[in-house]
Amino acid sequence: MALRRINRELIDLGRDPLSLCSAGPTGENMFRWQATIMGPGESPYAGGVFFLSISFPVDYPFIPPRVSFTTKIYHPNINADGSICLDILKDQWVPSLTISKVLLSICSMLTEPNPDDPLVPDIAHLYKTDRASYDTNAREWTLKYVLRFGRPSCAHFNPL
Repeated sequence: MALRRINRELIDLGRDPLSLCSAGPTGENMFRWQATIMGPGESPYAGGVFFLSISFPVDYPFIPPRVSFTTKIYHPNINADGSICLDILKDQWVPSLTISKVLLSICSMLTEPNPDDPLVPDIAHLYKTDRASYDTNAREWTLKYVLRFGRPSCAHFNPL
């Protein structure tokens, strides 16, 4: 059942691609995907291409996929390991959600972080108290660690 659902989501992504995101299998294993998210233009991540890994459990869609950033990012809801604090990937998951909806939620989170439920409290505090400094730090990390305009900006680039 999981494989059938995963295949259907891949077909749907091909028919109706997302504007800032893409995703698909990394090889023969349909349970392991790579996703890319373009930094939204109205965010400090604009111009960056962020990579994420997606692992589907064998009982998907009844259990949420594991999604994490493989690109470093300065964000209150994403830690240094790439873990994402997003309710729909945890206790708010429902089987009607899809990878497309998850990726759209992550894109929204880049534009509007949730500092009240942070994974990195120091970054959340800065976001709440000094938004200009937060934006500056996020832009600097994007320039330093993120693929931009087809080229990695530093040797730390690691897509998977």
